[in-house]
Amino acid sequence: MSAAGGTKAIVAALSANLAIAVSKFVAFFFSGSSSMLAEGVHSLADSGNQFLLLIGGRRAQREATPQHPFGYGRERYIYAFLVSIVLFSVGGMFAVYEGYEKIRHPHELTHWYWPVGVLVFAVIAEGFSFRTAVRESNGLRGNLSWTEFIRRAKAPELPVVLLEDFGALIGLVLALGGVGLAVATGNGVWDGIGTVCIGVLLIAIALVLATETKSLLLGESAGPAEVARIEQAAVDGDTVTRVIHMRTLHLGPEELLVAAKIAVRHDGTAPEIATAIDAAETRIREAVPIARVIYLEPDIYRASEAARGPDPEATPGGPDRHPAPGH
Repeated sequence: MSAAGGTKAIVAALSANLAIAVSKFVAFFFSGSSSMLAEGVHSLADSGNQFLLLIGGRRAQREATPQHPFGYGRERYIYAFLVSIVLFSVGGMFAVYEGYEKIRHPHELTHWYWPVGVLVFAVIAEGFSFRTAVRESNGLRGNLSWTEFIRRAKAPELPVVLLEDFGALIGLVLALGGVGLAVATGNGVWDGIGTVCIGVLLIAIALVLATETKSLLLGESAGPAEVARIEQAAVDGDTVTRVIHMRTLHLGPEELLVAAKIAVRHDGTAPEIATAIDAAETRIREAVPIARVIYLEPDIYRASEAARGPDPEATPGGPDRHPAPGH
């Protein structure tokens, strides 16, 4: 559901940004407004970003290979990180430079009605794109606030489009303000100031995106609710008595790795333990469908050993101090 919703939001944003980019460059050609040039480059960068997200989504669907046994799900994170770099460099830094030059060498705007008309059109188009992203995100964020949704979302596409569209709308307001003040006062410096503000805004959004996608690239665990469901599903109260410790890792937005040491009855036979582990894997996948790669290690529960946690260095003898048959 998140992949489909993300693709729909990306396509809507791409369509809007391409149309807006063309109109902004036309307005810049007739008016000479640096705000319009910065906004045109911004929309062009956003269009390129949407292409990157679509490419990442397509490449992430490739089948696992012996060289990449866990698949290519993280490609979506890589391309989302590239988006933040493009937004920072092509969008933000260019706008700051262009605004600085316009402040140093201001000139009066001509044919001011071109940028104003285009900006009004852009607000409408970006509003449509933003509404689509909000609608698709509402089905996934549940009771989370928008800040929590952007920070916790494992699928990068919707947060990226949300931040881009939100930044675009604010940037358009800043551009309107800069152009409006430049026309009202006859001083082109205001156009340059509006351009610098747009650049600072884009840099801030790019830094937020980079921080969040970096966390996903490093590897994030499942959310607390998913962890609780996995632990509950793993235990059958008979052969599997408890989860001693567990680690989870997102291999992609819709693929979760689960590695756990589970406590089994000390008098269980090897066939009984193997059957219990198979059943536990089935229950986990039913409880959390994205848990597609599961490794369960049976062991005998010892309170002292469990308290040391899953870190091998926390156990003097290492993880094989009390070896148990794997599955």
